[in-house]
Amino acid sequence: MGNQAQGVITQFASDRSNLIPILQKVQEAERFISEEAVAEISRHLSISENDIYSVASFYSQFRFHLPGDHTIKVCLGTACHVIGGERIAESVERELGIKPGQTTDDFRFSMERVACFGCCALAPVMVIDEDVYSRMTPVKVKEVLEKYK
Repeated sequence: MGNQAQGVITQFASDRSNLIPILQKVQEAERFISEEAVAEISRHLSISENDIYSVASFYSQFRFHLPGDHTIKVCLGTACHVIGGERIAESVERELGIKPGQTTDDFRFSMERVACFGCCALAPVMVIDEDVYSRMTPVKVKEVLEKYK
C-alpha cells in the first residue's frame, strides 16, 4: 500500500460509518483499492476484510485492480445497442485483446461496458477518459485507439 492510502485512512476516525468515504479517498489517491489497503482499513476500523469487500463490491465505483492509463467505456444502453453498440464493444475487445472489466498487460487501457451515457442521439457512443466519441463504427474504433497508443 502506498503512503498516500495510509495517510488517507488515518485522517478518519475509527468509526465504521467512515468506510465508504475511506474507500473513496483511497481509490482517489491510488486509482484502486489494493489488498494492503483493505487490510489497513480493516485494522483501522476494527471490521473484517470480508465485510469491507462485501460493502465495496456492492458499488460499481470501486476497483480492486490497477486500471489502465486510459479507461474505455462502451455504451450498451438501448439506443447504442440497437445501432451497434455491441459491435463497438467487440471491436475494442479485438483491438486490445481484453474483455470488459479487464486491463491490458501493459496497463495502457481498461475497458468497461456501461448502461447509458445519456447522449442517445449520438449513438453508438464510446468514451475514453473524458473524451466522447459518437456515431462509432468498428473502423472508427481502431482509428480512435491509435490516438491513445
